[in-house]
Amino acid sequence: MFKKVSLLVLVVSLLSSCVSKKVYQELESKYNGLRSSNASLIKEKEDLLAAKKTLEADLAELQKNYNALKTKKDILDVEYSALQNKFKNLQESYDVLSTQSSQKLADQAKKNQELLSKLEEKEKTLLAESQRLEKLQKELNNKAEQVSELKALINAKEAQMQKLKDAISKALHNFEGKGLTVEHKNGKIYVSMENKLLFGSGSWAVGTEGTKAVQQLAQVLSENQDINVLIEGHTDNVPYKGTTLIDNWDLSVKRATAIVRILENKGVNPTQITAAGRSKFVPVDSNKTTEGKAKNRRIEIILAPNLDEISKLLNY
Repeated sequence: MFKKVSLLVLVVSLLSSCVSKKVYQELESKYNGLRSSNASLIKEKEDLLAAKKTLEADLAELQKNYNALKTKKDILDVEYSALQNKFKNLQESYDVLSTQSSQKLADQAKKNQELLSKLEEKEKTLLAESQRLEKLQKELNNKAEQVSELKALINAKEAQMQKLKDAISKALHNFEGKGLTVEHKNGKIYVSMENKLLFGSGSWAVGTEGTKAVQQLAQVLSENQDINVLIEGHTDNVPYKGTTLIDNWDLSVKRATAIVRILENKGVNPTQITAAGRSKFVPVDSNKTTEGKAKNRRIEIILAPNLDEISKLLNY
């Protein structure tokens, strides 16, 4: 078996040595683009969450303004009623005083006219406030509806991811405890596979058990084509000692793309997949112990929902 593996490594090394610098640079350029795309997706989610908070804050502010305007309208209604009663009383007084001196009648007429002017102003103010309140109510209803739709979409995406997580856990239950974990957090699913399940030391050739695990995962992902799949390769801090690659960056990328090949060959849409190498720079444990290094040498498969519907709603 050792002789077969050595022969395989030798063949891969000879093939890799035939790759031109131009091809390598193209691969590196694609990798940088994919890495940038991953950063954009993360930022897009953060922007969407920030937009949700902004909409909720706007809704709260509109509700506050609506309550204040409604209170003001109620006060104006009371003032308007009081002025009407006062006008009625003055009109009655005017009728009584109509038999008195012309000066008193003129004074009373002037007061009545002033009161009528005030009533007209109050009516105009009340009408303007009523129209403004109606407009604000419509805006408030629209914002509330938009927030409700946004919450429904987010809840639906979360339920979808939980269902996907359950399906993945069921498909990979035979590998749990063998260097594989499945976790649902922050709206995403993280499938972590330690290298002991996938690769030999310094190699990016996936072993038999690792291939089975990835193929079983691919079966689930091929049925969920609206899920974005990010494959991240990670290493420990021990420098790469081979001659085929340059360093751990290269090794982490090679291991990520090796997983991509299996997923693609098993029916996962390649437009869903992004491959990235993180080298030694995102450890999950200390590199000071053998156990910690083993945990750091891993493949992270990060599954995120497609947020196009939410983006369209926010841009509406």
